Amino acid sequence: MKSINMEKTTIGSSNIESSRLIYGCMRIAGDNTIADRNKGKKAIMAALDAGYTHFDHADIYGSGNSESLFGELLAEQPSLRDNVILTSKAGIRPKLNEPNAYAPTRYDFRQKYLLDSVEDSLKRLNTDYLDLFLLHRPDYLFDANEVAETFALLKASGKVKNFGVSNFKPSQVELLKSAMSMPLLVNQVEINIHNIDTLLDGTLDQCQQHNITPIAWCPLGGVAYAAWGNTFSAADEQRIASELAQQSEKYSCAPWQVILAWLLKHPSNICPIIGSTTPERIVAAKQSLTIEYTREDWYRLLEARNGQPVP
Repeated sequence: MKSINMEKTTIGSSNIESSRLIYGCMRIAGDNTIADRNKGKKAIMAALDAGYTHFDHADIYGSGNSESLFGELLAEQPSLRDNVILTSKAGIRPKLNEPNAYAPTRYDFRQKYLLDSVEDSLKRLNTDYLDLFLLHRPDYLFDANEVAETFALLKASGKVKNFGVSNFKPSQVELLKSAMSMPLLVNQVEINIHNIDTLLDGTLDQCQQHNITPIAWCPLGGVAYAAWGNTFSAADEQRIASELAQQSEKYSCAPWQVILAWLLKHPSNICPIIGSTTPERIVAAKQSLTIEYTREDWYRLLEARNGQPVP
């Protein structure tokens, strides 16, 4: 197979040049066995060899083991740090991490918690700074001025270079922006053929308007759980699969690569997160960058998804 170059893109209003596809490190540690960690390191190296330069983390991924694994790799190969973009996220406090049995899973954007979270991520990642720090999910009780002050402290300390959010609705982005002197560079949100909320609620419009890069988690739509609002029937899934089969034949690629091309077509410059730990699939994702996807096929797939033409 002919080698495919990784497309580059600028993140938000910054001068950060990132690979268009971002490697997601959520599962790299697996069950944290030696075998799983070795598999994770091989996946990271496969991503690097394929031209991925942007690696997405969060403090809760693998209960911290995903960051620690990446940190081990940086300790073994310190020169890698200058050639990669490290993103991490914080703000979710899982119940399982709490010594107080009464405490529920919750969100926390208070200054001390965020500052401590960044410190812990830096230690696990074996680095002095994060290129991007994101608020993982909106804290319904967050004080925009307090968060802005926290970001300013992290910026002044050199521990975080740039900031963004994750899973924020447009109104929440606007609230935080109103208190900040620095730009928000990204909004990491779920975007896939099952979940098109960002097309409808103004998120992608806002990203274009304010030069915010949308980063798509779960871009293939594989996590379509009923508990997460999935209302797709077997007939719906078959209709989508049928259209994907036709388009994959047309473009000489796999159906999942068509789904990535569908996201990449959007003018907001969506950057999909690729979370596979299979080297061949990490490389194969790049084929989506070469597909000359048409507007007609974009709307055909949307129609298959909706079960009816657009109004």
